[in-house]
Amino acid sequence: MAEFVYVNGEFIPKEQATISLFDHGYLYGDGLFEGVRVYEGKVFELLPHVERLLSGARALGFPLGDLDETKAFEAIVATCRKNDHRDGYIRVNLTRGTGLGLDPKHIEPKVNFVIATRQLALYPPELYEKGLDMITCSTRVPSPDAIDARIKCTGKYINNILAKMEANRVGAGEGIMLNQQGHVAEATGDNVFILNADGVFVTPHPSAGCLKGITRGVAIKLLREQLGCVVVEENMTLLDIYSAKECFLTGTAAEIIPAVSLDERLIGDGKPGPNTAKLIEAFRAYTKSTGTLI
Repeated sequence: MAEFVYVNGEFIPKEQATISLFDHGYLYGDGLFEGVRVYEGKVFELLPHVERLLSGARALGFPLGDLDETKAFEAIVATCRKNDHRDGYIRVNLTRGTGLGLDPKHIEPKVNFVIATRQLALYPPELYEKGLDMITCSTRVPSPDAIDARIKCTGKYINNILAKMEANRVGAGEGIMLNQQGHVAEATGDNVFILNADGVFVTPHPSAGCLKGITRGVAIKLLREQLGCVVVEENMTLLDIYSAKECFLTGTAAEIIPAVSLDERLIGDGKPGPNTAKLIEAFRAYTKSTGTLI
Protein backbone atom coordinates (compact mmCIF):
# COMPACT_ATOMS: atom_id res chain seq x y z
CA MET A 1 0.00 0.00 0.00
CA ALA A 2 1.34 3.43 -0.96
CA GLU A 3 2.11 5.78 1.91
CA PHE A 4 0.93 9.38 1.76
CA VAL A 5 1.97 12.60 3.46
CA TYR A 6 -0.53 15.36 4.16
CA VAL A 7 0.86 18.68 2.88
CA ASN A 8 -1.33 21.78 3.16
CA GLY A 9 -4.61 20.00 2.49
CA GLU A 10 -3.39 17.47 -0.08
CA PHE A 11 -2.32 13.83 0.20
CA ILE A 12 0.94 13.34 -1.68
CA PRO A 13 2.85 10.05 -2.11
CA LYS A 14 5.68 9.96 0.42
CA GLU A 15 8.37 9.78 -2.27
CA GLN A 16 7.02 12.95 -3.93
CA ALA A 17 6.22 15.04 -0.85
CA THR A 18 8.29 18.22 -0.62
CA ILE A 19 8.48 21.55 1.18
CA SER A 20 10.06 24.68 -0.28
CA LEU A 21 13.74 25.34 0.45
CA PHE A 22 12.51 28.74 1.64
CA ASP A 23 10.18 27.31 4.27
CA HIS A 24 10.72 29.39 7.42
CA GLY A 25 10.99 26.28 9.56
CA TYR A 26 13.80 24.93 7.38
CA LEU A 27 15.59 28.27 7.19
CA TYR A 28 15.24 29.49 10.77
CA GLY A 29 13.70 26.77 12.92
CA ASP A 30 10.53 28.87 12.86
CA GLY A 31 8.11 26.02 13.39
CA LEU A 32 6.30 23.77 15.81
CA PHE A 33 5.84 20.03 15.97
CA GLU A 34 3.93 17.27 17.71
CA GLY A 35 4.54 13.54 18.00
CA VAL A 36 1.34 11.51 18.47
CA ARG A 37 0.84 7.78 18.99
CA VAL A 38 -1.69 5.39 17.52
CA TYR A 39 -2.61 2.26 19.45
CA GLU A 40 -4.75 -0.48 17.89
CA GLY A 41 -6.57 1.89 15.55
CA LYS A 42 -7.05 4.71 18.08
CA VAL A 43 -5.13 7.99 18.17
CA PHE A 44 -3.97 8.58 21.74
CA GLU A 45 -4.62 11.93 23.44
CA LEU A 46 -5.08 13.67 20.09
CA LEU A 47 -6.96 16.75 21.29
CA PRO A 48 -4.30 17.80 23.86
CA HIS A 49 -1.64 17.50 21.15
CA VAL A 50 -3.65 19.63 18.73
CA GLU A 51 -4.42 22.21 21.41
CA ARG A 52 -0.73 22.50 22.34
CA LEU A 53 0.28 22.84 18.68
CA LEU A 54 -2.14 25.68 17.94
CA SER A 55 -1.61 27.36 21.31
CA GLY A 56 2.09 27.54 20.44
CA ALA A 57 1.29 28.83 16.95
CA ARG A 58 -0.82 31.65 18.39
CA ALA A 59 1.88 32.48 20.94
CA LEU A 60 4.42 32.79 18.11
CA GLY A 61 2.05 34.83 15.96
CA PHE A 62 1.68 32.35 13.11
CA PRO A 63 -0.82 33.36 10.37
CA LEU A 64 -3.24 30.47 10.91
CA GLY A 65 -6.00 31.65 8.57
CA ASP A 66 -8.84 29.13 8.83
CA LEU A 67 -6.70 26.43 10.47
CA ASP A 68 -8.22 25.68 13.87
CA GLU A 69 -8.32 22.77 16.32
CA THR A 70 -11.16 21.02 14.52
CA LYS A 71 -9.49 21.14 11.11
CA ALA A 72 -6.11 20.06 12.47
CA PHE A 73 -7.75 17.21 14.41
CA GLU A 74 -9.65 16.00 11.34
CA ALA A 75 -6.57 16.22 9.11
CA ILE A 76 -4.54 14.02 11.47
CA VAL A 77 -7.28 11.38 11.65
CA ALA A 78 -7.73 11.51 7.86
CA THR A 79 -4.00 10.95 7.33
CA CYS A 80 -4.09 7.86 9.53
CA ARG A 81 -7.08 6.54 7.60
CA LYS A 82 -5.42 7.25 4.26
CA ASN A 83 -2.37 5.22 5.29
CA ASP A 84 -4.30 2.60 7.30
CA HIS A 85 -1.96 3.56 10.13
CA ARG A 86 -3.31 1.61 13.10
CA ASP A 87 -0.22 1.37 15.29
CA GLY A 88 2.76 3.68 15.39
CA TYR A 89 3.78 7.31 15.37
CA ILE A 90 2.38 10.45 13.76
CA ARG A 91 4.62 13.45 13.13
CA VAL A 92 2.87 16.81 12.77
CA ASN A 93 4.77 19.93 11.67
CA LEU A 94 3.54 23.50 11.40
CA THR A 95 5.77 26.34 10.17
CA ARG A 96 5.19 30.06 9.83
CA GLY A 97 5.27 30.16 6.04
CA THR A 98 7.56 30.48 3.02
CA GLY A 99 10.07 33.16 2.09
CA LEU A 100 13.69 34.23 2.50
CA GLY A 101 14.47 36.71 5.25
CA LEU A 102 14.11 36.74 9.00
CA ASP A 103 11.30 39.32 9.10
CA PRO A 104 7.88 37.59 8.95
CA LYS A 105 6.49 40.66 7.15
CA HIS A 106 8.53 39.64 4.10
CA ILE A 107 7.25 36.08 3.73
CA GLU A 108 4.05 34.57 2.38
CA PRO A 109 1.59 34.79 5.30
CA LYS A 110 0.39 31.20 5.06
CA VAL A 111 1.47 28.38 7.35
CA ASN A 112 2.84 25.09 6.05
CA PHE A 113 1.07 22.15 7.71
CA VAL A 114 2.51 18.67 7.22
CA ILE A 115 1.44 15.31 8.69
CA ALA A 116 3.33 12.03 8.24
CA THR A 117 2.80 8.57 9.71
CA ARG A 118 5.86 6.53 10.68
CA GLN A 119 7.14 3.76 12.90
CA LEU A 120 9.39 4.88 15.73
CA ALA A 121 11.02 2.92 18.56
CA LEU A 122 12.94 5.28 20.82
CA TYR A 123 14.39 2.60 23.10
CA PRO A 124 14.94 -1.15 22.56
CA PRO A 125 12.41 -3.39 24.36
CA GLU A 126 14.98 -4.80 26.80
CA LEU A 127 15.52 -1.37 28.39
CA TYR A 128 11.91 -1.36 29.61
CA GLU A 129 12.82 -4.45 31.64
CA LYS A 130 16.36 -3.44 32.60
CA GLY A 131 15.98 0.34 32.95
CA LEU A 132 18.02 3.25 31.62
CA ASP A 133 21.46 4.38 32.75
CA MET A 134 21.64 8.18 32.57
CA ILE A 135 24.20 10.97 32.80
CA THR A 136 23.90 14.66 33.62
CA CYS A 137 24.52 16.75 30.50
CA SER A 138 26.50 19.97 30.47
CA THR A 139 24.13 21.45 27.85
CA ARG A 140 21.38 23.38 29.65
CA VAL A 141 17.79 23.98 28.64
CA PRO A 142 17.04 27.51 27.36
CA SER A 143 15.91 29.96 30.01
CA PRO A 144 12.12 30.47 30.20
CA ASP A 145 12.68 34.20 29.72
CA ALA A 146 14.10 33.36 26.29
CA ILE A 147 11.48 30.84 25.16
CA ASP A 148 8.67 29.27 27.16
CA ALA A 149 9.28 25.50 27.20
CA ARG A 150 5.53 24.88 26.89
CA ILE A 151 5.86 26.01 23.25
CA LYS A 152 7.08 22.93 21.37
CA CYS A 153 9.05 24.81 18.73
CA THR A 154 11.63 23.21 16.48
CA GLY A 155 14.43 25.74 16.99
CA LYS A 156 14.57 25.12 20.74
CA TYR A 157 15.48 21.46 20.28
CA ILE A 158 19.08 22.05 19.20
CA ASN A 159 19.97 22.06 22.91
CA ASN A 160 18.25 18.69 23.38
CA ILE A 161 20.11 17.28 20.38
CA LEU A 162 23.47 18.44 21.73
CA ALA A 163 22.63 16.96 25.13
CA LYS A 164 21.64 13.66 23.50
CA MET A 165 24.99 13.61 21.71
CA GLU A 166 26.69 13.94 25.10
CA ALA A 167 24.80 10.90 26.38
CA ASN A 168 25.60 8.96 23.20
CA ARG A 169 29.33 9.62 23.54
CA VAL A 170 29.47 7.73 26.84
CA GLY A 171 26.94 5.06 25.93
CA ALA A 172 24.23 6.32 28.30
CA GLY A 173 20.60 5.62 27.54
CA GLU A 174 19.53 9.18 28.37
CA GLY A 175 20.79 12.52 29.62
CA ILE A 176 19.38 14.79 32.30
CA MET A 177 19.30 18.50 31.45
CA LEU A 178 19.43 21.25 34.06
CA ASN A 179 18.24 24.84 33.88
CA GLN A 180 20.40 27.91 34.51
CA GLN A 181 19.74 27.68 38.26
CA GLY A 182 20.93 24.06 38.43
CA HIS A 183 17.48 22.55 38.85
CA VAL A 184 16.51 19.44 36.91
CA ALA A 185 14.38 20.36 33.89
CA GLU A 186 13.95 17.26 31.74
CA ALA A 187 15.72 14.46 29.92
CA THR A 188 16.82 15.09 26.34
CA GLY A 189 13.51 13.81 24.97
CA ASP A 190 11.36 13.02 27.98
CA ASN A 191 9.96 14.27 31.27
CA VAL A 192 11.45 13.08 34.58
CA PHE A 193 9.70 11.63 37.64
CA ILE A 194 11.11 10.29 40.91
CA LEU A 195 9.64 8.56 43.94
CA ASN A 196 11.28 10.13 46.99
CA ALA A 197 11.98 8.71 50.44
CA ASP A 198 8.65 10.08 51.71
CA GLY A 199 6.70 8.04 49.14
CA VAL A 200 5.82 11.11 47.07
CA PHE A 201 6.21 11.25 43.29
CA VAL A 202 7.98 14.44 42.21
CA THR A 203 8.35 15.92 38.72
CA PRO A 204 9.73 19.36 37.74
CA HIS A 205 7.21 22.15 37.34
CA PRO A 206 7.04 23.46 33.74
CA SER A 207 8.53 26.76 34.98
CA ALA A 208 11.80 24.85 35.49
CA GLY A 209 12.14 24.77 31.71
CA CYS A 210 10.61 21.41 30.82
CA LEU A 211 7.99 20.66 28.21
CA LYS A 212 4.55 20.16 29.69
CA GLY A 213 4.37 16.71 28.13
CA ILE A 214 1.12 15.00 27.19
CA THR A 215 2.32 11.61 28.48
CA ARG A 216 3.58 13.41 31.60
CA GLY A 217 0.01 14.59 32.21
CA VAL A 218 -1.38 11.09 31.70
CA ALA A 219 1.18 9.68 34.14
CA ILE A 220 0.19 12.23 36.79
CA LYS A 221 -3.49 11.39 36.27
CA LEU A 222 -2.92 7.62 36.54
CA LEU A 223 -0.69 7.94 39.60
CA ARG A 224 -3.28 10.03 41.42
CA GLU A 225 -6.55 8.47 40.27
CA GLN A 226 -5.71 4.80 39.72
CA LEU A 227 -2.72 4.14 41.98
CA GLY A 228 -3.70 6.52 44.80
CA CYS A 229 -0.30 8.23 44.88
CA VAL A 230 0.68 11.76 45.84
CA VAL A 231 2.29 13.67 42.96
CA VAL A 232 3.83 17.14 43.25
CA GLU A 233 5.43 19.48 40.71
CA GLU A 234 8.36 21.30 42.26
CA ASN A 235 12.03 22.15 41.84
CA MET A 236 14.31 19.13 41.85
CA THR A 237 18.12 18.88 42.05
CA LEU A 238 20.46 16.07 41.08
CA LEU A 239 20.55 15.04 44.74
CA ASP A 240 16.84 14.28 44.55
CA ILE A 241 17.45 11.81 41.73
CA TYR A 242 20.58 10.31 43.31
CA SER A 243 18.65 9.64 46.54
CA ALA A 244 15.34 8.61 44.96
CA LYS A 245 13.74 5.23 45.54
CA GLU A 246 12.57 5.02 41.92
CA CYS A 247 12.85 7.06 38.73
CA PHE A 248 11.14 6.92 35.37
CA LEU A 249 10.82 9.01 32.21
CA THR A 250 7.71 9.77 30.17
CA GLY A 251 7.19 10.79 26.55
CA THR A 252 5.06 10.05 23.51
CA ALA A 253 7.72 7.89 21.84
CA ALA A 254 9.21 6.50 25.07
CA GLU A 255 5.85 6.00 26.81
CA ILE A 256 6.96 5.22 30.39
CA ILE A 257 10.44 3.78 30.90
CA PRO A 258 12.34 3.12 34.15
CA ALA A 259 15.69 4.77 34.88
CA VAL A 260 18.04 2.94 37.25
CA SER A 261 21.18 5.05 37.51
CA LEU A 262 22.45 8.60 37.09
CA ASP A 263 26.14 9.49 36.78
CA GLU A 264 27.11 5.95 37.85
CA ARG A 265 25.04 6.24 41.04
CA LEU A 266 22.35 3.60 41.45
CA ILE A 267 18.80 4.85 41.90
CA GLY A 268 17.18 2.77 44.64
CA ASP A 269 18.47 -0.78 44.26
CA GLY A 270 19.48 -0.20 40.64
CA LYS A 271 16.46 -2.02 39.24
CA PRO A 272 13.09 -0.78 37.93
CA GLY A 273 10.88 -0.09 40.93
CA PRO A 274 7.58 -1.81 41.75
CA ASN A 275 5.57 1.43 41.62
CA THR A 276 7.02 2.21 38.19
CA ALA A 277 6.01 -1.27 37.03
CA LYS A 278 2.44 -0.69 38.26
CA LEU A 279 2.31 2.63 36.41
CA ILE A 280 3.57 1.04 33.20
CA GLU A 281 0.85 -1.60 33.47
CA ALA A 282 -1.80 1.06 34.13
CA PHE A 283 -0.56 3.16 31.21
CA ARG A 284 -0.66 0.26 28.77
CA ALA A 285 -4.20 -0.57 29.85
CA TYR A 286 -5.19 3.08 29.49
CA THR A 287 -3.92 3.26 25.90
CA LYS A 288 -6.26 0.38 25.04
CA SER A 289 -9.30 1.97 26.68
CA THR A 290 -9.21 5.47 25.20
CA GLY A 291 -8.43 7.35 22.01
CA THR A 292 -9.93 8.67 18.76
CA LEU A 293 -11.02 5.90 16.39
CA ILE A 294 -9.45 5.97 12.95
